[in-house]
Amino acid sequence: MDLFGDLPEPERAPRPSAGSGGPLLFDDLPPAASGNSGSLATSGSQVVKTEGKGAKRKAPEEEKNGGEELVEKKVCKASSVIFGLKGYVAERKGEREEMQDAHVILNDITQECNPPSSLITRVSYFAVFDGHGGIRASKFAAQNLHQNLIRKFPKGDIISVEKTVKRCLLDTFKHTDEEFLKQASSQDGRVLGVLEVSRSIGDGQYKRCGVTSVPDIRRCQLTPNDRFILLACDGLFKVFTPEEAVNFILSCLEDDKIQTREGKPAVDARYEAACNRLANKAVQRGSADNVTVMVVRIGH
Repeated sequence: MDLFGDLPEPERAPRPSAGSGGPLLFDDLPPAASGNSGSLATSGSQVVKTEGKGAKRKAPEEEKNGGEELVEKKVCKASSVIFGLKGYVAERKGEREEMQDAHVILNDITQECNPPSSLITRVSYFAVFDGHGGIRASKFAAQNLHQNLIRKFPKGDIISVEKTVKRCLLDTFKHTDEEFLKQASSQDGRVLGVLEVSRSIGDGQYKRCGVTSVPDIRRCQLTPNDRFILLACDGLFKVFTPEEAVNFILSCLEDDKIQTREGKPAVDARYEAACNRLANKAVQRGSADNVTVMVVRIGH
């Protein structure tokens, strides 16, 4: 796998995005952990998603050749739009004895990252960490991954923003995994018929069996027609397809009967209701796992 090759071209068809089964695979001591979804938004108009499943989409041959100049112009034009992002989340323990998921919502960490202002206008961070066998690793990742990212975020002159940010993300995952393994036990797990994830922060004894902390990274170009990004653990996607989940959220956002508390904008009430209703519905459909649903509203 070419970790530092060119990123895929932006999506052209505007639509809500669903993150299913993602980048951060976490666990507790002694086992490991699984993480489902994460995204880092930069430049106000791009979302860099780290995911655990899905192959890198290569650009069509015609775009690489004759259409290259036209594509570049479209990207530059779109990137002039700065979107505001705001996250909402709902959690349910399901039938598990404890809540092992963790999450982080940082709507704006631009100041902390201190990026070159001429190249990156805004940085946001959203993550869902799906723990199994305990909460220690998912909690560790929730506390440390974004801190490591901030420390490693590119400074000074940058030739390629996409490649530099991608390398930063890869280094951040590797460093966080190494930090966790220093304090992790070398017992249990579900690889070789027991561990059900292939990407993990932790699971040191199974790294030689193919488990890795390296995430898949994809860039998504936001458009004025995009409304939200959905991040969730497999507790949701065991009983919902991504399309069903997106349509469920859309129906909630169009529900005029949702009541708004005094002083709270109606749009916030609808997104909060969408998260809670979707999490509740996942439990009703029989998801026995922890369920975490995060929806990031794309403001225009």
